[in-house]
Amino acid sequence: MREFVIRTTAARFALLASVAALPAPALANVAAEAEAQRDYLPSNIIVTGERDTYVNEDGSTGTKTPTPIIDVPQAVTVITADQLEDQGVTTLNDALRFVPGVSLETGEGHRDEVFIRGQETTADFYIDGLRDDAEYYRPLYNVERVEVLKGANALIFGRGAGGGAINRVSKTAEFGMPEYSVGAQVDTFGAFAFTGDANLPASESLAVRLTGTYEEFDNHRDVYDGRFFGISPTVTANLGPDTRLYAYYTYDNDERVVDRGLPSFDGGPLRGYDETFFGDPDYNFSDVEVHVARTRLEHDFSGAWSLNASLMFADYAKFYSNIVPSGVGTGGGTTPTTATLSGYESGTDRQNLIGQVNLVGQFDTGSLGHTLLLGVEAGTQDTDAVRNRALFNNGADTSITVSLDQTAQDFAFTLEPQRASTSELTTLSFYAQEQLDIGILQLVAGVRYDRFDLESTDLIASFDGARVDERWSPRFGAILKPQDNLSIYASYAESFLPQSGNQFTVLSQQSESLEPETFENIEAGVKYAPHPELLLTAAIFRLTRSNTTAPDPANPGLVILAGESEVEGFELGLTGEPVSGLSLSLGYAYLDGEITSTTTGAAAGTTLQQVPEHQVTAWARYDVTDRIGFGAGLTHLSEQFASMSNDVVLPSYTRVDAAVFFEATDTLSLQLNVENLFNEEYYPSAHGDNNIQPGAPLNASLGARLRF
Repeated sequence: MREFVIRTTAARFALLASVAALPAPALANVAAEAEAQRDYLPSNIIVTGERDTYVNEDGSTGTKTPTPIIDVPQAVTVITADQLEDQGVTTLNDALRFVPGVSLETGEGHRDEVFIRGQETTADFYIDGLRDDAEYYRPLYNVERVEVLKGANALIFGRGAGGGAINRVSKTAEFGMPEYSVGAQVDTFGAFAFTGDANLPASESLAVRLTGTYEEFDNHRDVYDGRFFGISPTVTANLGPDTRLYAYYTYDNDERVVDRGLPSFDGGPLRGYDETFFGDPDYNFSDVEVHVARTRLEHDFSGAWSLNASLMFADYAKFYSNIVPSGVGTGGGTTPTTATLSGYESGTDRQNLIGQVNLVGQFDTGSLGHTLLLGVEAGTQDTDAVRNRALFNNGADTSITVSLDQTAQDFAFTLEPQRASTSELTTLSFYAQEQLDIGILQLVAGVRYDRFDLESTDLIASFDGARVDERWSPRFGAILKPQDNLSIYASYAESFLPQSGNQFTVLSQQSESLEPETFENIEAGVKYAPHPELLLTAAIFRLTRSNTTAPDPANPGLVILAGESEVEGFELGLTGEPVSGLSLSLGYAYLDGEITSTTTGAAAGTTLQQVPEHQVTAWARYDVTDRIGFGAGLTHLSEQFASMSNDVVLPSYTRVDAAVFFEATDTLSLQLNVENLFNEEYYPSAHGDNNIQPGAPLNASLGARLRF
C-alpha cells in the first residue's frame, strides 16, 4: 500500500514554522490557535491507501499569501486532481463545464475561450499564477488542480481578468517514496490516450518528476481527427534549510481538424445536421507547438518573512486554416437547402517573458496580526500575426453557396492577405496588499500600479501605432469571523482591459487614442466548513463593465467611451465529503446580464451573449466498498443567446453522466465513464450566430491506471 501525506495549507506551515521563534509564554496561545484551526482544516497526518477529497483548502492564488480559501473574500471554484480523474477529463475546456458561472465559447474549434460572469476571454489563463495567454487548447496531464477565481481582480493578475481568472496548479516533484503510474483510456468513437507520471526522490535534497501523454482524437462528427503529444519534466531542489528551487519545462504539440460547428436556422441551431461537417476536410486544420520553461525560488528569511521569485519564458507557434459556415438559404421555400461558406487562415508566433517577485511578511503589532504582500512583476511579449482570407469563383467572391449535402468537400479558392502585424508589449507592475487580523474581523486592502506599453505595426495598412496606459487598481475586503470555520465577507475590486483587446496584436488609429475599459466587482458572500472535509459557499455580486466604445451621437463616424454592461447574480457551491465514502461537487449560478448603455456592438437593453440565466453543475462519487464505486454528474444550462444580436437562441439542456470505478488490485484501477447517458440533443457553445457546436450523443470511455 502506498503512503502519502495530506498537505495542510501554506498558512498552517507558516504558523508551525513560526513557533520556534516565539518566546515560551506565547506558545500556549499558538497551540490554542492551531487547535482551533484543526476544527476545519485537515491535519498533517499520514494516510495509507486512501483518496484525497474534492476539497482544496489552499487559497494562496487569490492573495499571493498563505491564506486558507475560507478567508479569501472572493468566490473561488477548485477542481481537484481526484475530481478530474473521476470525471475522466483530459482538457481544461471539458473540466470547466462543471464550474458554475462559467459558460463555454466554441473557441472557433482551435482554442480555449470562455465566459466568466458574462465576460468573454481568450487570455485570462494562468499557470501557477503566471500569465499563459496564447490561444490554444490547454491539456491537464501535468496539472494538480484547476482554480477559477471569480470577479475582477487586477491586483493579483494585472490587466484583463474582468470576469475572473483561471489558474492551473502544476504537478511538482515531491520527496518521500518514489511513485509511478501509467494509464490508458479509449472511448466509443475510437479516441484514445496514454499517460505516464513518474516521481523520483533522487536524494534528500533533489526530486525529479516526469509527466507525459499521447492522445488521438475522434468524435461523432463526420470529419474530425487529430493528435496531441505533451511532456513535462520538473525538478525540486532543497538548496538549504530555508531555500527551495522549482524548475519546470513543458512541450505540447497539438494537431487537429478545425470544426466550426453548425449554422443557424429559424432562430436556433440548424436541426438534423449534428454530424455534418461544414468545411474543407483537407484545409480545416490547426497546428500548435508550445514551449514553456519556468523557475520559482522560495526563501524563508525567518518565521515571519519570506520571498518567492518566478521567471517564465513561453514560445507559442500556431497556424490554423478553415472554411466556415456563415448561414443557410431556403431557395424560396420553408426548409434550408443551401449553406453559405467563407474561409481564412491565420498564423501567430508569440514569445512571452515574465518575471515576478513577492515579499511576504507575517507578524504581529500588539493585538493586531498582519500579512503584508509587496510585489513587482515585469514582462515582455512579442507577437507576429497574419491572416489571409479565401476568395472563391476565381477571386470574385469572399463566400460560396453550396447545397447542404455538399458542405464537406475540397473547395477551390485563392488566398488574399487580410491582416498582418507585429507588436511589442512591455509591462511593469508594483503592488502592495495588507491583510489585517483584528480577531473576529479581518480586513484586506491593496492596490496595484500597471504600466502597459504597446507598440505595433499594421503591415497591411502601413500604420505604426503606440500607446501607454498607466492604471491603479484597488482591492478592498472585510471578513467577519464569528468562528474559525465560518467567514462572512464583502469585497470590492477593479480591473482594466486596454482597447487593443485580449490578445494585444495590433493597434488601430482608433484604439490608439482610447482609454482602457474598466471592470468593477462588488461581492458579498459566506464560506462555511461544517467539518474538515466539507465546504459550503455562497456569493452575491454585481459586475459592471464600463468605458466601452459607443457611437458618438454628435458624429456617427466616431466613437466615445460611453458604453456599459452589467451582470448581477449569485452562486452556491458545496464540495467535499458530507459522509464517509461520498464525494460531492455541486454548484448553482444565477446570472442576469445586459447592456445598460449602448455600445458599438449592441443597443441598451440587449441581453449579453452566452450568459445562461440558470446553471446547475453536479458531480458525485460514492464508494460502496473499498473496491467498487459509482459516479454521476449533471450539467444544466437554461437557454442563452448565441451572440449580441439576440437573434439566435441556444436551447436549454440537461446532460447526465455516469461512472463506475473498480479497484482491481492495490495497484490497478479501472473506470468506465458514460457521457450524455440519456442521449440528450444539446448545443453547449457557439461562436456567433452561425458557428454552433453540437454536443456529443451517448458515448462511453474505458480507462485503466496502474500505480506502483
